[in-house]
Amino acid sequence: MQNIKNIKIRLLNILRSLHFSNPSKKLKVIGVTGTNGKTTMVTLLYNLAIALGYKAGLISTVEVLINGKVFDIKRLAPTTPETATLYKILNKMVEEKCEYVFMEVSSHAMDQNRVAGINFTGGIFSNLTHDHLDYHKNFENYFRAKKKFFEMLPKESFALSNIDDDHGIAMLDGIKADAFTYGFEDKAEFADFYGKILKSNFLGLELDFNGEVIKSKLLGKFNAYNLLAVWSASKLLNFDIKKVNHILENINPPRGRFDHFMSPTGALVIVDYAHTPDALEKVLLTVKQIKSEEGRIISVFGCGGDRDPLKRAKMGKIGANLSDIVIFTSDNPRSEDPDKIIEEMRDKLVHEESVKVVTIADRRLAIKQAMELAQKGDIILCAGKGHEDYQEIKGVKHHFDDIEEFKKLF
Repeated sequence: MQNIKNIKIRLLNILRSLHFSNPSKKLKVIGVTGTNGKTTMVTLLYNLAIALGYKAGLISTVEVLINGKVFDIKRLAPTTPETATLYKILNKMVEEKCEYVFMEVSSHAMDQNRVAGINFTGGIFSNLTHDHLDYHKNFENYFRAKKKFFEMLPKESFALSNIDDDHGIAMLDGIKADAFTYGFEDKAEFADFYGKILKSNFLGLELDFNGEVIKSKLLGKFNAYNLLAVWSASKLLNFDIKKVNHILENINPPRGRFDHFMSPTGALVIVDYAHTPDALEKVLLTVKQIKSEEGRIISVFGCGGDRDPLKRAKMGKIGANLSDIVIFTSDNPRSEDPDKIIEEMRDKLVHEESVKVVTIADRRLAIKQAMELAQKGDIILCAGKGHEDYQEIKGVKHHFDDIEEFKKLF
């Protein structure tokens, strides 16, 4: 029954494609999939293309942009729009004479056939970690949804995959597209695009990509992977790589992706979208690398309601292990009781971890408490919501912006 439904959806999407004269065939569409890094990669690629003088479009979790202008849509999905909306956006990009489009492709979108009929020029895989199992039910289904994207790529396109991820090679198995890999670890010597981290500190990164030195204001190893993927894709798209190297020196991350600013008291505040165990761990490890020896890490985060409950205890344990003080609070509790979610976050903590934890369900008060506790040299990481400017509580979205909250306290 499900297969019949999927076939019907694919046929409907192909008919929509024909209705719009298949706008994707007039564009070079690059899709990015994976658990973490999608928004950063597509945004960096879009900003690169614009800086190089191309007309380009962006379809991301944060925003839809066409040649630097915001395209207002009612978002029917958090990452990849519903098919009808997606085709309208692509058609508008054709009208605005875009050459390139960079878009996030979520596992939900693949499972629901939202991108069927779209002609992709290339696809990029970032990584695969624990997320969305409330929807996919198990990790194998989650993997299959991601792999489906690479299986649909045409033979004249490229597929670029992270060789350091446990699923990076498997993503390329049996596909029609030209396969390429990128990476930093031991296997990187077999990668088409390999990287080395030469320097990593509070000022940014200095990297070696295939023998070329790249500098960036972005911080942390996870951003080194994002940059390597973007640089590799730039090579595959035949961008002027000397200009790309220069642009990458001053390029900024998307809003809410490791946004950082100094408080009046000398504490560094970082706001990040990390909302999975893997993303939270990577961000906290990056914070550990850049903090001063005497500085403390104060983390503030929660877990979403009506979403995968299995990651709550994992994230609680990661936060308690890698922070000096951790404040468990609300994310988007949706229909669930925030206190119940916080209790599940505490579930696997041992005594040494539990004593570091403060629980404040009100996110505004949690941020205020973090600011009151922070001293000069400390780093506050506020994770989970990033660019979002709302909190969803009992079916109602209330305006709430982590960055605004911190700056009000300043």
